[in-house]
Amino acid sequence: MSETMVRPLEPGPSASQAASAEPQTFYVNVGDLRFCVETRGDPAGQPVVFIMGLGAQMTLWPEALLEQYVQEGFRVIRFDNRDIGLSSHLKDRLQGHPVAVMAKSRMGMNIAAPYTLRDMAGDVCGVMDALGLASAHLVGVSMGGMITQLVAATWPERVRSATLIMTSTNSPRLPMPKPSLVVRLAGIGKKGSDEETVVERSMEFWKLIQSPGFPSREEELRERITFNYRRSYHPAGILRQTRAILATGSLSSTTRLIRQPVAVIHGKADPLVRPAAAKQLGYLLPHARVELMDGMGHDLPEPLLARFAEISFETIQRAN
Repeated sequence: MSETMVRPLEPGPSASQAASAEPQTFYVNVGDLRFCVETRGDPAGQPVVFIMGLGAQMTLWPEALLEQYVQEGFRVIRFDNRDIGLSSHLKDRLQGHPVAVMAKSRMGMNIAAPYTLRDMAGDVCGVMDALGLASAHLVGVSMGGMITQLVAATWPERVRSATLIMTSTNSPRLPMPKPSLVVRLAGIGKKGSDEETVVERSMEFWKLIQSPGFPSREEELRERITFNYRRSYHPAGILRQTRAILATGSLSSTTRLIRQPVAVIHGKADPLVRPAAAKQLGYLLPHARVELMDGMGHDLPEPLLARFAEISFETIQRAN
C-alpha cells in the first residue's frame, strides 16, 4: 500500500463559478501548489475563511457550525491545508528523530523543515487571491489558529477579524501536552496504514483529546474517522506539518501586533493545548475576548457549536 491514498476529485468549476449558495468544491492553484476549496452561502455575503488544524482535513469542520454562518448570510470558505486531504502533497523527507526534534524546539533551537507556518499563512492569502477576496474574517482551530495569527499580524489588511479556537502562540514556555499525548505526537504507538489499524489508532487518540463534558458517540466518531481515511490518508503530510509547527517557533512577538477584533475560545479541559495558552493570548492581545469553556477538550463538540458561532458573530460585528 502506498503512503498516499487519495480519491481524486472530478474537475470542478472555476473559483468565480463556485460562489453559490450550495456547497461547491473545486481546486485553485497557488504557486506550485493546488488547494481543494469549498465555498457555500451567499456569494455577496461577508467572507469567512475556516483554517483547520494539524493533520486535519477541511471535512473536520462540523457541518452544523458552517451552516450557522450560512444562515447568518456569510460566504463560508474552507480548504485543505497543504500536505493534507485533497490539496497538494509534498515529497520532502524529514531529518532527525521526532523526539529529538521536539526537545530542540522546547529549548528554542532552530529546526530544519521543508516549510513553516509562515508559508502556510501565505497559502491562506493565496487561496483568498484565487477567490478574488481582498480581505475576510478568519476562523482558525489549533494549528489553524496559529496560521490565523500569522496572517492577521503579517497581512493586517487581509483580515477583518479573527476567531481563535483551542490554539496558542506556540511558545516553548507554555505547558506541554499531557505525557500520553506527547508519545502519540512523536509517532510512537501502533503501526500500520490499513483502514482498520488507522481507524482504531485514530479512535484511541480522539478519545484522549475529546471534551470530557461532551464525549462523542463512538459510532459517530468511527464514522467520521473512516470517512476521512477514505477521502485521503497521508501520514507523511502530518509529520511535515508537525515539523512546520516546531520550526516556526514562538509567535508571541508577532501575535502582539494584531489589532483586529479577536475572540479566543478554549477548553478548560484541553489536554493537548493547555488552557494557559488562551490566557497568554489574552495577555498579548488585551483587546481580545477570551472565553474558557467548561467541559471542553481539544475538539469541536456539537453542544458548544452554537456558542462558538455566537462569539464569532459578535467578534465579526466589532469589525463592521
